Amino acid sequence: MMLSRLNPGPRMSEAVTIGDIVFLAGQIPTTLEADIAVQTAEVLAGIDAVMVELGGSKVDIASVQVWLSDMADFPGMNAVWDAWVDRENPPARATCGVALARPGMRVEMIATARRPGAGA
Repeated sequence: MMLSRLNPGPRMSEAVTIGDIVFLAGQIPTTLEADIAVQTAEVLAGIDAVMVELGGSKVDIASVQVWLSDMADFPGMNAVWDAWVDRENPPARATCGVALARPGMRVEMIATARRPGAGA
């Protein structure tokens, strides 16, 4: 099975494809002083950008793990998620509360997707 890496760096790759499965690296916000709505929108835009670079879109996403630094942000994250998600093709999703890597970071998401073009 072929393995390929998208934008490999010294610590990690932006995504790794194994056969027809794509594993995205954790997507994080850039504006650490922002509220959960802004940070969630930034993270989802990051997922969109990686999927476009791979030649796909959010309809190719099979699963998303959402990590929140404070579960009180769950409703705010969901409001942005609900506006973003493709209602005809929603991924499986899990959300949990965790200590995130940087101060001010409220949300991080990782996604697993099918390789774009691997079938409808």
